[in-house]
Amino acid sequence: MPEMRAPDKVTINSLDDYLDAMSKVVFQSGMSWAVVDAKWDGIREAFNGFQVQAVASMSDDELDELATDTRVIRNRRKLGAIVHNAQTMIRLDSEHGGFAAYLRSQPDYESRVKDIRKQFKFVGDTGSYCFLYIVGEKVPPHEEWMRSRGR
Repeated sequence: MPEMRAPDKVTINSLDDYLDAMSKVVFQSGMSWAVVDAKWDGIREAFNGFQVQAVASMSDDELDELATDTRVIRNRRKLGAIVHNAQTMIRLDSEHGGFAAYLRSQPDYESRVKDIRKQFKFVGDTGSYCFLYIVGEKVPPHEEWMRSRGR
């Protein structure tokens, strides 16, 4: 299992910031956090600073090109997931009058995670917890969350 550390919280100023935070979680899925951290500046550059509109409009050809770019973690499925997640964020932001409103639209933490896992690619149970923590949403204390997962 990849090593775990407390992720850094971020200040959310725009939908781009949510995409940046979620994308890091996507790349960290099943990987060493140290590898992702070491490549993060290059990944951010390759994805246009995670400008959500630019990422959402990336073509398959652009993704194929990224899959050969040494700045990124060249997992084509994860690269495609970033584009899908950007498109989903735009839709949910519009439907809920803001992405924060979407995140808070579920009655409790477990419902929120279930919906995130349904809506977004490569964001599982641990990824959802990390993402919500990073963007400053309410999550259970880590020890309590670990116990609830039998860990």
